[in-house]
Amino acid sequence: MAYAAGVDVGSTQTKAVLVDEERRIAGRSLLPTGANVVQAAEQAFREALESGDVHEEDVGFVVGTGYGRYRVEFGDTQITEIVCHARGAAHMFPSTETVLDMGGQDTKAIRIQPGGDVIDFCMNDKCAAGTGRFLQSAAAALDLDLAELGPTALRGQRPVNISTTCTVFAESEVLSWLARGKKIEDILLGVHRSIASRSIALLRRVGIEGEITFTGGVTKNQAMVAVLDDMLGTRLNVSDDSHYMGALGAALFALERIWKSRAGRTETEVIA
Repeated sequence: MAYAAGVDVGSTQTKAVLVDEERRIAGRSLLPTGANVVQAAEQAFREALESGDVHEEDVGFVVGTGYGRYRVEFGDTQITEIVCHARGAAHMFPSTETVLDMGGQDTKAIRIQPGGDVIDFCMNDKCAAGTGRFLQSAAAALDLDLAELGPTALRGQRPVNISTTCTVFAESEVLSWLARGKKIEDILLGVHRSIASRSIALLRRVGIEGEITFTGGVTKNQAMVAVLDDMLGTRLNVSDDSHYMGALGAALFALERIWKSRAGRTETEVIA
């Protein structure tokens, strides 16, 4: 059996996924990208092999994606993360028509056709106010671990209004509300609602249609999922593998390349 691999090198984290010929996830890994992007890609691939007990020689094709996709030096080709998230979302949730990908440095809204082909997309590539980076700034201001943000925000009852549109000033506004005696949980609920409102604005630019699938690292934040559900008036598609959606999509594209290569060889043999 041949395997295909996708390596998603993000701004903060690098993900790798292996799929088998039945398009099932056979191995996965997740680690901080750090300063050495090439090393992060290689290590993520190695750890995915180990997690699936797969030998490197059994991997027939590797696709790199993410902002650091061209640093996946052992990869066979590169595909943009927008296309890969779309394909991964459509595979995981076949009725998906809209994708919201929220990562560490940017957020993308993507409209797709059945099967995962991209119709339209937009992203906040000039500001990190609606991304995981905004959450990191809030956590730093309140001296909390990122893992504590979601559970704490879910306890909020009266969310404050976070007016800043700049991550640089996020800590100042959070501390200002704290100085006014607001509860930490209400401040954090306000932060989550602020991020959600910016994300929804992106979704409206491409058109909110059908089922919405939430992808990226922020899917691990239960409060963000709950706030988006509430503000959109629907239930987002989220799975335990939503964090790996870009790498999954890349691996599915890699698997298609393996199949096409086999088909090409078969045609050559028939002609011969």
